[in-house]
Amino acid sequence: MSTSRTSGAQESPSMTDRVNSVVKYLRSEVPECLAAGVIDMATGMLLSVETVDTHPPEVLDLLAATTLEMFQGRNVMMIEDIFKERRGVVTDRHYFQEILVNSENLAHLFLRSGSNDDIVVAVVCRKSVNVGMLFAQARRVLREHGRL
Repeated sequence: MSTSRTSGAQESPSMTDRVNSVVKYLRSEVPECLAAGVIDMATGMLLSVETVDTHPPEVLDLLAATTLEMFQGRNVMMIEDIFKERRGVVTDRHYFQEILVNSENLAHLFLRSGSNDDIVVAVVCRKSVNVGMLFAQARRVLREHGRL
């Protein structure tokens, strides 16, 4: 007869599970969402992505590289430092937390994780999306499911 003991505590999900979960929630809960991904700014790597279309790996790598440049490129970091200095902000956190980019047919929203400045989520929607709802739903998903 075998006996198993459990402490009653649940194992916390792995980082991979949390990242994949956030991507799935973004895809299902952000209006008109065509793609969602999570980028690690420390490594410049795309940790997870889910899209309605298939894309070659080079295109997905460009998403990660572009996100890194938009948030932590040399000029961006210099501008952040100037803004923080002029406003008397003393923190190691990045100044820019969200960036919205509209292209010909798409709206791309990039948000830093509230719990980790090195994690950025990207959400791509049709340009017809209600931008207020895009922000509201993406922020809600990150707040409720984004402990990355």
